[in-house]
Amino acid sequence: MLLLRAVFAGVWALALPVLLSLTPACLSALPPRNETARVARYVMHHCDWGALATISTHSPVTGQPFNNVFSVSDGTQGASTGTPYFYLTAMEISVQDLQVNPNASFTVSLAQTPFCRKAGYDPQSPLCAHVIFCGSIQTVNGTEASTAKQVLFSRHPEMATWPTDHNWFFAKLNITNIWLLDYFGGIKTVTPEEYYDAKP
Repeated sequence: MLLLRAVFAGVWALALPVLLSLTPACLSALPPRNETARVARYVMHHCDWGALATISTHSPVTGQPFNNVFSVSDGTQGASTGTPYFYLTAMEISVQDLQVNPNASFTVSLAQTPFCRKAGYDPQSPLCAHVIFCGSIQTVNGTEASTAKQVLFSRHPEMATWPTDHNWFFAKLNITNIWLLDYFGGIKTVTPEEYYDAKP
């Protein structure tokens, strides 16, 4: 038994760096933390999902904040657009909220990547960078829908097999405000213009 444990530990020690290297967060180094807009772009690009908050239209929490998890992509690996794209259906409870009030906030955190685990940062630690976006969810069509499909299906290939009778559609968060927490001393603000102008 001890021999098996030793063998397993040895195999795991060899395999873990390889497994971590396959994740998006290991593709590039975190930008300098004083380059706030770049850090925000980095966090967004290296996250595959986040928490979307809407104003509920459903009893018994009508009018209250309601949080839900959604897959997201802002671009194919290594090609960030900065724009959070979603694949949605009106059958989903949060999407029903958005049909009444499209305003939402969306949070992504490096806690979902190896970055914080490798450094030993708790998800709530300011050093485990996360971004909060506010804006409105908008359906995208035409060329932008093609872009959304490409970037989402490249990161979430299972989406291509989801039931067609759910009437899926592509959408984006039209960003109006951005907050970044990535270090001690309080949250930082980034304008959408600074965010999109930043080099990822």
